[in-house]
Amino acid sequence: QVLLVESGGGLVQPGGSLRLSCAASGFTFSAYGMSWYRQAPGKERELVASITYDGRSTNYADSLKGRFTISRDNVKNTVYLQMNGLEFEDTAVYYCHARRQWSYYWGQGTQVTVSS
Repeated sequence: QVLLVESGGGLVQPGGSLRLSCAASGFTFSAYGMSWYRQAPGKERELVASITYDGRSTNYADSLKGRFTISRDNVKNTVYLQMNGLEFEDTAVYYCHARRQWSYYWGQGTQVTVSS
C-alpha cells in the first residue's frame, strides 16, 4: 500500500517558520521525484517546490522569493519543506506528491495557517 503522510502543519504568525515532512512508504522512494504543492481556498493547486530523485536538483515557484527549501532523505524515505518568513498568502493545504514517469501519488495534505 502506497502512503504519503504529511505532518508539521499548523498555525503560525506572520514571519514565522514551519517544517513540513512527508513520510513515504509502499514504493521505491529513492526512484521518485518529489514535490510539494499547495491549494488555498478558492484557488487552484499550485506547485511550490520539487526535488529530483537523487536530491541533486531543486525547483521553486518564483513567488516564494527564496523563503522555502525542499530537501529529502532517501534513507528515511522522507521529503521536507522548510518554510521561513511565512506570509498570510502562504495559508493553504500543502500536499506531498511523488512522481516517476507515468506513476504518481498524492498525500492527504496538511493545513498551514498564517495568522496574527
